[in-house]
Amino acid sequence: MTRRLLIRATGAARPGQLAGLGQALARSGARLLDINQSVTFGMVSLEALVGLEHDSDLEGALNEAGDSLGLDVQAIQVSAEDYQRWSSQASEPRLILTLLAPHLPAGILAEMGALTAEHGLTVELIHRLSGREPLDGGVPRFGSCVECWLRGEEIDLDSLREKALALGAMHGVDIAIQEDSIWRRHRRLVCFDMDSTLIQAEVIDELARRHGVYEEVAAVTERAMRGELDFQQSFRERMAKLKGLDEAVLAEIAEELPLMDGVERLMKHLKRLGYRTAILSGGFTYFARHLQEKLGFDEIHANELVIENGKVTGEVREPILDASRKAELLREIAAREGLAMEQTIAVGDGANDLKMLAAAGLGIAFRAKPLVRSQARQSISTLGIDAVLYLMGYREGDLEDDSRAG
Repeated sequence: MTRRLLIRATGAARPGQLAGLGQALARSGARLLDINQSVTFGMVSLEALVGLEHDSDLEGALNEAGDSLGLDVQAIQVSAEDYQRWSSQASEPRLILTLLAPHLPAGILAEMGALTAEHGLTVELIHRLSGREPLDGGVPRFGSCVECWLRGEEIDLDSLREKALALGAMHGVDIAIQEDSIWRRHRRLVCFDMDSTLIQAEVIDELARRHGVYEEVAAVTERAMRGELDFQQSFRERMAKLKGLDEAVLAEIAEELPLMDGVERLMKHLKRLGYRTAILSGGFTYFARHLQEKLGFDEIHANELVIENGKVTGEVREPILDASRKAELLREIAAREGLAMEQTIAVGDGANDLKMLAAAGLGIAFRAKPLVRSQARQSISTLGIDAVLYLMGYREGDLEDDSRAG
């Protein structure tokens, strides 16, 4: 009859420990069923599930090996019921919960643990994606990020996300929750809104200020926010007020556009890692093209200003790029590139980005209004836009190593 043992070894990590324990298992004729090892803060934790078909002094061999390797070794009998339960748990859906903030307060762990327990979730693994905290108490260069792997069945994901959003707001922490799948490591297309996402400005407001019609444009925007105008109506009304603006002003504003925090770092790594990148904006191609030249986007899609005799006419070429068109373009680019929608990422801040965010495999609301954050599946508000790399699963150390190699 097969005996099942859980072998647990802990101690200060040093080379040769896996080899030594492996030799003891091999001499005892054990069959390896499962294994996991991690090293945290210089301490190793190794767990192996083994099966024995005949009697042997495996415990004695392991203790002897442990003494020589500086490890505390335990051998725990595993019942058939426990083995079956563990096997069943391994097939349950996995969620990835990510905590992001300039600093992560310790209290968030207790409340996050209570929230996951409330939803019947087991915390399977916790690891840090960001670099180490500075010893002088300063803010980490690229913020703090911890990733948690959760398992459970019959998960009410909408309720979990709603409570996580409220919890994060209390502590000044972004809490993102996504379903784990094979696609998470195989995403290839990243599409961005432009205004207030890639740049720290709304271009149409800047144009209106320079043309002396900002208050009039703002009034139209307010009417749209009250639901009196749809996007296309409000867009045409605002554009009409820009009639006669000198084309030279566009060039001046393009040169002065303030980039969003972290956008240059994000684009550097996305290009290095081989992602296709696109701007899908309800703004203007004039400025999207400027960002394309500066940051290296593969393609841009935005609204085309009509300019005649060096003056803005107050019109744009059809069709107007609105919320529905953004989502359509995301799908079209993915189909053209031979990608599944699960392989796409979309990032935006406004209500007219929600359809695009919903269509993408990973949709991220970036520094968005509360309504948009509540409707998007993921959101980032506390860090720069390069924190998107954390939600993609990249560690800071891996990215910096990659940069040095280049």
